[in-house]
Amino acid sequence: MKKIVFVLGLLFSLSISAQREIKLDVADALVIRSLEVSYENYINEESSFGVSALINLTDENVSFRYNENWMIAPYYRHYFSSNETWNFFGEGFLGINSGKDNGVEYTDGALGIAVGMKYIASGGLVIDVYGGLGRNLFGSISPIIVPRVGLNVGWRL
Repeated sequence: MKKIVFVLGLLFSLSISAQREIKLDVADALVIRSLEVSYENYINEESSFGVSALINLTDENVSFRYNENWMIAPYYRHYFSSNETWNFFGEGFLGINSGKDNGVEYTDGALGIAVGMKYIASGGLVIDVYGGLGRNLFGSISPIIVPRVGLNVGWRL
């Protein structure tokens, strides 16, 4: 948890004058009982970088849950539309994840892509929905596929 706070604090301090957003993944919180918080910083109107931090709150004996106990995913987004209200984007991410698969603990790094749409209200409300997949690259006991899906609600600062 200290690492997540440190990374988010570092990103905040580096981008005081830039356009930025803070978001909470409400779908993960309601459907699979996990907490995912994202921070996004715009480089220009067409691109941004950010980081998401996920903590799984579901018991391991539940029938449906992510394998990951936690995941930190830095990402880069490219926005394809110039509409200021609705924007379509593509994303590349690197997900550092840790969890249990068949009772064995693992830590691995996944490389992946995602696509999505973002709505930006004039008052600062932000809603984005996205989906994608990554592949764990280094471990032999970690799951091959890492999902990246979400419905974020947040605020533009």
